Amino acid sequence: MTAALSDSLKTLIDDSPVFATVATIQPDGSPQLSVTWIARDGDDLLISTTVGRRKEKNLRRDPRITVMINPDTAPYTYAEVRGTATVTTEGGQQLIDDLSVKYTGRDYAEFNPASKDDAERVVVRVVPRKVVGSL
Repeated sequence: MTAALSDSLKTLIDDSPVFATVATIQPDGSPQLSVTWIARDGDDLLISTTVGRRKEKNLRRDPRITVMINPDTAPYTYAEVRGTATVTTEGGQQLIDDLSVKYTGRDYAEFNPASKDDAERVVVRVVPRKVVGSL
């Protein structure tokens, strides 16, 4: 069963460069956290990473994921989105370019010139199962 994002959460993701903390599960069962840029497609969350990074490896092995969105302007408000992730290379470069413009105002290659040496970009699509919090 999927869950819906609130209108206020959708607006926050769409209208501001809010950072998200992503939790995946390590092979030993411990959590792995990373701060990421985020976008959405309907109620699905979209995150960019590269092939071979820890979160990509973790999600291919175990697709359970939690994403916490906590605006810096309201530190006591948050949304925790628990769900399942799919990982694909299709659209990976476009997503990171779109996110870079949103968060930095520049194309990703301009913002991060070292990215020319990155592994292939992937899209992590998070389908919400449960949304909790105050957003």
